[in-house]
Amino acid sequence: MKKFYSEVMAWERIMELSSIREPETEGWTRRAFTSAYNEGRKLVSRWMEEAGLRVTIDPAANLIGCLDGTDKSLPPVLVGSHTDTVLQGGRFDGVLGVVAGVEVARRLQGVPMQRGLLVVDFTAEEPTEFGISTVGSRAFVGNLPKDILSRQDTRGRTLASALKSAGGNPASLEGAAHAPGSVYAALELHIEQGPILEQKNKELGVVTGIVGIGRFKVTARGRADHAGTTPMELRKDALTAMAEAVLSLERLCKEGAALKGSSPLVGTVGKLTVIPNAPNVIPAWVEAYGEIRSLDVGTIDEIAELWKLSIEEVQRRRGVVFSLEPLSTSLPVAVEKRMQDHLERVVSSVTPAWMKLPSGAGHDMNQLARIAPVGMLFVPCKEGRSHTPEEWCDPLAVEKGVEALYLAVKELCMGSSIL
Repeated sequence: MKKFYSEVMAWERIMELSSIREPETEGWTRRAFTSAYNEGRKLVSRWMEEAGLRVTIDPAANLIGCLDGTDKSLPPVLVGSHTDTVLQGGRFDGVLGVVAGVEVARRLQGVPMQRGLLVVDFTAEEPTEFGISTVGSRAFVGNLPKDILSRQDTRGRTLASALKSAGGNPASLEGAAHAPGSVYAALELHIEQGPILEQKNKELGVVTGIVGIGRFKVTARGRADHAGTTPMELRKDALTAMAEAVLSLERLCKEGAALKGSSPLVGTVGKLTVIPNAPNVIPAWVEAYGEIRSLDVGTIDEIAELWKLSIEEVQRRRGVVFSLEPLSTSLPVAVEKRMQDHLERVVSSVTPAWMKLPSGAGHDMNQLARIAPVGMLFVPCKEGRSHTPEEWCDPLAVEKGVEALYLAVKELCMGSSIL
């Protein structure tokens, strides 16, 4: 396949942006609302301007590049992803999609476009200390309740203040919202973040659906006592009680996945805080953050209810007081068949080695589906690893992903009414 200059530039830009990271952290860390995050977005803004995009920042701090079409009555096509990372994250998650969008815009210069193009770096796609993810894309579709703006992180900073630090204006948050139909289609190029494409020797993937995610905060309140003098039968150990709760979520999801067959169902508790967190004191209080993912929102609700009942049983047996608080929900998305058909035609022209598959990760497209048909293209990542410094995507995979995205966007922007 012919190598276009833009794909070479895309790879170099991914490497350049990944070099902007938080000091004294492992991996390629660039969490939302940090100085490294803001510095990286300044670089992306410059790239957008160089590609001929008109750049703005909306009230939710979304970084938006606009390329006008000839028919202003037609809603634009949107290409978007994110440039924030998890702690100790990788170089490609989200960044690939934003860089690819900028390169698509650059290649569209001079192409007779009826529909305009929006290239968006959505704010804070990854989970934040405010108990919510996909912050920018939620606001973009009017799905970020104002009461969430008062939530605080561990330093006491509110989400509203964080948005201001990234260039947003939370007092005018409604100005970021777009109505259904205001975007013709929303597309995203992403690494798979799983092993399927690589295992099956496929170069591109057309996503059929995106999992929904239910996120929860669980607290266990026991009693601090001396670790050496308190008999085992008299303890109210918050940590061992929480351990049972964590294992019960694992058990419920394994059992549920066995019943659901090929439909993805996973549950994870990935963050724990223990107080007083001393080796010679029985833990008095534990806070945990968990999530449940499935393509079926009913399954998420069902597992959450079973988890609640299991936690209540642990509470009765151990004398430790639990609370289970829902934090946020991203609804699962089924990609429309007409969008899948469009993307299948495109990827078939790029490579014969492609397949259809669901996304086990959540994305900004979960939110965009509220206002427009969405589509996603996947490229393989080494050993399926993601959210880790070892996350890796081959330059050839980047090249083919950018080419496929360009062809898909070009056809839509030129006026094809296929959706």
